[in-house]
Amino acid sequence: MLIELIIRLAGMIAFGISGWKLGEFLAGSAPPNSYLRYVVVLMLSGIAFGGIVAPWITIKPIQYLRSKIRHLPAQELVAIIMGLILGLIIAVLLAPILGNLPSPFGEILPFVGALLFAYLGVAVMLMRRRDLFALIGTRLGSEAASPEERPYLLDTSVIIDGRIADISQTGFLSGVMLVPRFVLNELQHIADSSDMLRRNRGRRGLDMLNRLKEESVMPVRITDIDIPEAREVDDKLIMLAKNLRYPIITNDYNLNRVAQLQGVLVLNINELANAVKSVLLPGETITVKVIQEGKELGQGVGYLDDGTMIVVEEGRPYIGQTIPIVVKKVLQKTEGRLVFAQPKASGNNQ
Repeated sequence: MLIELIIRLAGMIAFGISGWKLGEFLAGSAPPNSYLRYVVVLMLSGIAFGGIVAPWITIKPIQYLRSKIRHLPAQELVAIIMGLILGLIIAVLLAPILGNLPSPFGEILPFVGALLFAYLGVAVMLMRRRDLFALIGTRLGSEAASPEERPYLLDTSVIIDGRIADISQTGFLSGVMLVPRFVLNELQHIADSSDMLRRNRGRRGLDMLNRLKEESVMPVRITDIDIPEAREVDDKLIMLAKNLRYPIITNDYNLNRVAQLQGVLVLNINELANAVKSVLLPGETITVKVIQEGKELGQGVGYLDDGTMIVVEEGRPYIGQTIPIVVKKVLQKTEGRLVFAQPKASGNNQ
């Protein structure tokens, strides 16, 4: 705030003097009354204009650049700097040739060439940064010689759920799991809740995070990158994923949909679980234990080993029994899969 106030005062003085000089120039040899009117009006206008505009042409652009640079991954930042240097070197080498062209091309093209090659250098380095850093790692014999490891952002729900710990040990994902500091703070806030259920969920999340750090094949890191302009944790996570271009791992349905609408790649644990469940086709016969009544009259409900709910029509008399059933219909939903079936004997009678 103090710096902004100083900038405003400096802008008021600078634009005020400029308005004064402009008023003198425009007044010229006008009568004293008109001369004073020109000078005073333009000087006051310059003071007001300078007080309003000065921060927007000085510190605001710098703050914007700082915010963008802070959110850039280190690899992208290095690629931008290297591309800019490479592009400017090429422009300097071509400047003598372009400068010898006939006027006005000899005066204009060196500047245009510097802008063009600087842009091309940055664009090419950003597009091929993965190959470049992998090549550098190979030459140096470092850990970067392996294919680039993709970072993933974890949200609160997937940490509390805990299945990500088992998935990380299977080898299907390779890379780094990033836990933003604001997600960790939300876990701690839930663990300190006065509600016993929320408190238990929060403590489970903290335990799972410790398990991940100790047992996971994938490295787990806490990142302090924040999104100050967003207040909700989900909003922060989506904006961070967009800025860093990292996918989010979650099992939160609402976060999944909002992130997809904003073009963020989402890996949903529930969708993965549904994808690896055994395939059931209408007409197939399976065996299931009917354990409880269904919502509708005469229905029974059972479950497969993978957690799939089986609604058995006319299955109420078989509660407590393991019976063969015939699959009639399979409904695939985001939250899971629902199978409707009928006892085999009843199905054969139709």
